[in-house]
Amino acid sequence: MTQVRSRRLVILGSTGSIGRSTLDVVGALNGTVRVVGLAAGSGWEALARQAHDTGAEYVAIGDESHYDRLRAALPAATTALAGADGLVELVDRARDAADADYTLSAIVGAAGLPATLRAVERGMDIGLANKESLVIAGSILMPLARERGAALLPVDSEHSAIFQCLHSGTHAEVRRLFLTASGGPFRKWSAERIDAATVDEALAHPTWSMGPKITIDSATMMNKALEVVEARWLFDMPVERIEVLVHPESIVHSMVEFVDGSIVAQLGAPDMKTPIQYALTYPARVAGVATSLSWSAARSLNFEPADPQRFPALALGFDAARRGGTCGAVLNAANEVAVELFRAGKIRFGEIGRLTARVLGRHQSIESPTLKQLTAADQWARQELQGCRI
Repeated sequence: MTQVRSRRLVILGSTGSIGRSTLDVVGALNGTVRVVGLAAGSGWEALARQAHDTGAEYVAIGDESHYDRLRAALPAATTALAGADGLVELVDRARDAADADYTLSAIVGAAGLPATLRAVERGMDIGLANKESLVIAGSILMPLARERGAALLPVDSEHSAIFQCLHSGTHAEVRRLFLTASGGPFRKWSAERIDAATVDEALAHPTWSMGPKITIDSATMMNKALEVVEARWLFDMPVERIEVLVHPESIVHSMVEFVDGSIVAQLGAPDMKTPIQYALTYPARVAGVATSLSWSAARSLNFEPADPQRFPALALGFDAARRGGTCGAVLNAANEVAVELFRAGKIRFGEIGRLTARVLGRHQSIESPTLKQLTAADQWARQELQGCRI
């Protein structure tokens, strides 16, 4: 059995669903992984409790308005930081003073990019649940990770599955990657009914328990669109060799087809603790707290193509991956704003995809962009989407 490597861990997004599951996994690894840094967006009370439970030496809160209350609630020995710059400083301090060597990146959206980028710059291995980092800046992050010797280990269940399946052959032997999608709550709904879906209906995911932004992205299938872009960068795979299949049982998490016709799949219960633990312990596999898949009951595995008429957002991921450049940043930013507007009751569900498509269609992509150009594209898309709905 491969021995699990000792880790000193920073968790970005520790109070979200991925962050909480990561702490459950860490607790089951019997001291092999020590948490030295924690960061959250606004949940200062939960963050303070986590600091007490883990003994983390550094914490950061994205919303600076909560800094004073957080500071007062922390152990005396814990250093508190705040703001977007505080998340980056957290990575630096944990690396320099606590020998942190691993960052679990689970902040949702573009907000997770700066700290993730700094962790890569510092040569830390990354457990990547923040898919937006690669969607926005894959052209920068992947070369930088190779240069700094930082491993990017996928935490998304689909990309973890592909990562595991790829051990069955070489890159040159891969014919296609299949990303599976549950189909979300609207898999059998008509296009007209989907268009008018409420927030509560969009948040009622049939198989996964996730945060609200990701759950709505799953309902539109924008989550899968972003995963197409992520897979293109993470696995260095042309978009023409990436396909999406709807698999409502959420048992086959993704598949790889090789040139000889063999298809290798990774199966498991829909529990994010499995890919989180594998990312933390790779290349070792150990017993943990993830739910095991039971075969005691009769099961069926069903697959079907994604319907482009009912889920038009999916095509945007292929478009952005094919065009490259700043398109990923624009796709992600426009969608983030559209989801916020939908949750606030300002647009219909169907407008999330339509408005995002309109912004992406207006964008003149910059090939091989700098980080500054990616940031500018992100801001342009946010402003453009707001303008589209006026």
